[in-house]
Amino acid sequence: MSDSVLNVALGLVASAISAGLGWLAQTLRRRRRVGRVRRFFGMPAGTECLLVVPRKGGPGTSTAVARDDAYAMMELAALVRECGARSEIVAHDQVRQGLGGKAEFCLGGPSANHRTAAHLASWLPGLTVASGEGDLTITAGDEAFPLARPAPDGAPAYVLLARVHAGSGDRPVFLISGQTATSNHAAVRYLAANHRGLARQHGTDGTFAVILRVVNPEAYGPDVVEQAADVTARATARPAPVTV
Repeated sequence: MSDSVLNVALGLVASAISAGLGWLAQTLRRRRRVGRVRRFFGMPAGTECLLVVPRKGGPGTSTAVARDDAYAMMELAALVRECGARSEIVAHDQVRQGLGGKAEFCLGGPSANHRTAAHLASWLPGLTVASGEGDLTITAGDEAFPLARPAPDGAPAYVLLARVHAGSGDRPVFLISGQTATSNHAAVRYLAANHRGLARQHGTDGTFAVILRVVNPEAYGPDVVEQAADVTARATARPAPVTV
């Protein structure tokens, strides 16, 4: 074999090895990334995840789902599928099961989602979410995040994004309790885009509660959202017992 042919052969072998190592490195990075996502959301491959659907707000007992809530559920379903898990979509008033067996995403405020109301009372006792027709204020300790109806033009909307656990080793529950369906949708997008930062700040299995601000939702929809406050300590603190 001539030197030129040998050099070509060696170059091809080196290129093949380099390409193989690059593919292997990319595969390992992707597996680690997917593994981190699965741990944060509590959704190992092949498991089931509960998506709890709210009803559309307003008078009456409508079972309709707001358009932005439907979009939010579609994006959550895509996130579940990315983790290799399966979605089980259930109406908020049809859920009859405890916590910890499945990861859960509970969408909507307490007036539109009875399961959200139960989770707030059980796991975030220091936080209140008004459910009146005219007042949708979220309050954590002495800090309030108001929204009145009808909302002034350009007014921000707020949404609680929280992760709670029933016990050590159990699957987490994610609460997305917004003042509007648009704010619910914005929080889902924020969670999908910022879960790595949340994991660094709160750990892969810790409880957290943050308030997100949706900037001018009438103009920008769910696309412009920022963290307004971390209310974890205040939201998880139980009120002092009343002494008689």
